[in-house]
This record gives sequence, C-alpha cells and structure tokens, in this order.
Amino acid sequence: MRVERRNTFMKITFLGAAKTVTGSNFLVETEDSKFLVDCGMYQGQAEEEYENEAPFDFNPSEIDFVLLTHAHIDHSGRIPKLYNEGYKNAIYAHKATCDLCSLMLPDSGHIQEMEIEWKNRKRQRKGEKPIPPMYTAEDAAKCLELFKPVQYDEIIEITPKIHVRFNDAGHMLGSSIIEVWSNEDGKDVKAVFSGDIGNNDIPLLSEPTMIADADYLVMESTYGNRLHMKNDNKAELFLKIVSETIEGGGNVVIPSFAVGRTQEILYELDKIKETKNNEEFLKEYETLMKVPVYVDSPLAISATEVFKENMELFDEATQAEIKKGDNPLEFDGLHFTVTADESKALNESEIPSIIISASGMCDVGRIKHHLKHNLWNPKNTILFVGYQAPGTLGYSIVNGAKKVKIFGEEVAVNARVEYIEGYSGHADQELLMNFVYSFNNKKPKHIFLVHGEEESQNTLKQKIEEEAKIPVTIPNYGDTYKLQEMPELVSKMNLRPRTMKYEILQKLKVLQSEIDDMKQAVKEDLNNKELKDEDMFRIKEKIKTLENNILSIIEG
Repeated sequence: MRVERRNTFMKITFLGAAKTVTGSNFLVETEDSKFLVDCGMYQGQAEEEYENEAPFDFNPSEIDFVLLTHAHIDHSGRIPKLYNEGYKNAIYAHKATCDLCSLMLPDSGHIQEMEIEWKNRKRQRKGEKPIPPMYTAEDAAKCLELFKPVQYDEIIEITPKIHVRFNDAGHMLGSSIIEVWSNEDGKDVKAVFSGDIGNNDIPLLSEPTMIADADYLVMESTYGNRLHMKNDNKAELFLKIVSETIEGGGNVVIPSFAVGRTQEILYELDKIKETKNNEEFLKEYETLMKVPVYVDSPLAISATEVFKENMELFDEATQAEIKKGDNPLEFDGLHFTVTADESKALNESEIPSIIISASGMCDVGRIKHHLKHNLWNPKNTILFVGYQAPGTLGYSIVNGAKKVKIFGEEVAVNARVEYIEGYSGHADQELLMNFVYSFNNKKPKHIFLVHGEEESQNTLKQKIEEEAKIPVTIPNYGDTYKLQEMPELVSKMNLRPRTMKYEILQKLKVLQSEIDDMKQAVKEDLNNKELKDEDMFRIKEKIKTLENNILSIIEG
C-alpha cells in the first residue's frame, strides 16, 4: 500500500557526487513521491569506493521510480545493489542508455565477482570467512527488467503530479539532461538535472540541448575551472604524437573508456585525414594508416555495435557521411580482439601499433596488462584522452609518477606520457557558462553544483554568481535542501566517515602526509652545515624509534 506523503516543497538530498566527481545519487521528495536521479558508484579514491558497499541512506523499497541520466557506471553502477535490496519499480532512461546498461551493468557485476574472488583468496589464507560481491553479473541482468526506455523531447507523465522530459546532453550515446515538473499545491515547480554535459567538440554526437527555463538547476562542474583544447589543434596533436611514436618503433597505448571515448577515437582515426593537406601532414597520415589499430576490450566491442544500432543519434555531419556509405566506426587496419589470448598476443608482437583498451582510468581490465608491458619502454607512448579521478592508476601516471605498482609489481614509467584534454566528454568552463546563460526565458532561482572537485566548483561558483547573477550552493554529502524561493538547508546527515574502513584510510592518509613532512624536514636538517654530531644522533634515534614502532604494529 502506498504511503501517503505531505511535503509542500520539493526537497533534494545529495547522496553522491558532492564535492567529488563520482557516485552521482540524488534523492528527490515531492508532495506525493520519492524518487532518485542516478544511482552511481564511486570510482578512484579507495576510501570512497568502500562507500559503494555501505547501506543506502534511504529505504530502497520506498522509492517510487528512478530517473537515469546515462549509462556510465559512476551514474548507474549501484542500480543492481538497489534492486537486490528491495527496489522493484521503474527505471526511466533513454533507449540507448538502456541498451548500454544491458552491457555495462553485467560487466560491472563480473568485475565485482573477480575482485571479491581475489579478496577471498587472501581471506582464506588468513583463516577468515569469504564475503559475497556487492552484486553479480546475474544480479545486474535481473535488474534490467525494470528499465523503461524513453526518447528525447517527449514529456512523460510519471504520476499525475510529476512530468519529465529527457533532452540530449551530448556527453555519450543516450546521455540526458532531465527536466522535472512537480505540481506542488497547484503550482508547477521545475528542477533540471544536467547529468554530464557534453563537450561541443565530441565527434559523432550532437551538441548538448540548451534548456530555456527552470526554477532550480542541479549542474555538473567537472571542468568548472578549465578550458579545453579546440578540435583542430586536438586532431593535429593526436596525429603528431602517434606518428612520432610509430616512427620511433614504439606502441601507442590509449587507456579509453569502453563506452564513448573508444568510439570517438575510432571516428577521429577515420576522419583525421580531412583536417589538413600539406606535406608534413600527409607524411604523418601515411605513417598512421600503415599501423594496425586494436580495440582490446570486449565491452568496447559490444558497445561499438550499440553505437552502430543507434546512428540516428549522431550529429548531422556524421549521418550525412553514413548515408554516403562511410561508416566512421569501420576502416582498414582496424582489429577487434575478443579473447584473452588475442589480447596477450598484442604484447608479444614487435610490430608498432595503436592499442585502445579499457578502463579509461587504468584501474581494471586489460589496460593494466598493456601498461605493465609498455610503461617501462621509452619508445612507447601512453596517451590519455579522458578525465582521471584522484586515487586511480591513470591519475598517478598523468601526474608524473616515476614508478607505479601493477599487479603487485613495481613498474618504471619510462614511456612518453601525453594527455589530450580536448577528448574529454565533459563541457569545459566556457560551455558550462553557456549552459547557464541558455535559460533565457526564465533563469534558475538557484544552482546546485555537483560532480566536481572542490577547486573546480569554487571557481565556477564565483564565476556564475559574478557574471550570471544567480546564487550558487555547493552541497555537502547528506545535505537536504527544501526548494523554496531561497533554498533552505533543512537537514544534514553528517555521515562521513560512516565506516571504520573509511576512518582508517583517512587516518592513514594523514599519517602518510606527516611522514612526507618529516622526510622533508630531515632532509633540510641534513643539508644544514652547522648541524652537530649530537643533533645527527638524535635524528637517527628518532627515525629508529619510529621504524621500530611501525615494525611492531605490522608484526602485531
């Protein structure tokens, strides 16, 4: 039986992507409904990833419906867990998002199973009981029966008092900006959830839809403090990096998200010949065309097929090319490696090649094997084309790590490391501001910034308030806001740290920082020519005491 609710104002509780980029999850309560916008996993920081397994901060069986902005795991990845814990109502998403989730969620479940198998082997050696995965591939397949595909631009009645419309966000195939109308005491209140807003320079996809009016806006802010490289420069740089590496006898390894970036790179490789027509370019292009290109990710291969089945979502220029018989996702020299043996063979080949492999942040999947075999060699190039979350292997490499651990083995980073930010699927600061200005019929009374690191959010908040004259809030995890003329913070959960694991990891982070500070201070002391022998002895004894204490803890 439906629980009667009485809430004269729409309320939003921010349960993910609050002052961080991943884990999108927003609980919305209206006069007669309670629903979620997105239900994503945290990715990157270990202490945040532990939160994926924590209980939800609501009763899943009380949620009336879910609105899903797109298929990326940081927006959809906890839906199978939601299903397992009692949620059995509809999940509304664009048709292409439903298609992609049918691949990505079972793949995520498979990853959970593989990771827990590894953890349980360690637990078994310690005499501890095995623990179950957060969810399995089978669990993920079961939850797909709840998905209700919708199309862009249609106003859908969810309940007599709630209507929604999905609009093309231009971020990935099927990504959506969602408009929500809620009738509160006879008056419509409109909230817009941006999801991830696309970069105008993304190949294949249409530009993000501009929304004309809203009362309140919940908006992503991933690149709120940065501008992207423009498309022409991006293509030219891509070709230069690839041709220089290949001519030097090396491989180009591209860690790429299986869905979205992989297909865009294939498009870029197919269309790059049209960017210029001079002698240097033709030489570089000729080098590129001789090189085999391998897509080494079963998920990326399946996702590419979904892209081919949804070509009506491509931009007008791409559709015109398709009508002429030029499929931008197919070209000579392109190979798809399906089996593990085919993947291993790539690292045994001496022929220079381009290897596109998932995951984009290098934390799971076949890319880790390719990095292990290619990072140490200065002939090779590791080319990053997407956002790298703090705490991920990709973040460490991009930010100058000299050595990294892969499968427990220390690997030197001798390869050339490049990052072309223009391939990001997220809008930069300029495009985010354009999105804010697009509300020309009725600008939002208030904007909530989510899905961004704090530095990026603070910069964007200041720019919006100074230039667009719209008040902005950067919510904390667990904050609940009542959407009235000036949104009111009505409750704070104060849940972090919610788990002992999270608290321990936070303390370890502080301890590591203190040890780094001590190391620097000791180095400065040792460089002090006026330091006496007794001072050196005291420093040595302090370090010895610390070492003994650490060994005592480890052995205990």
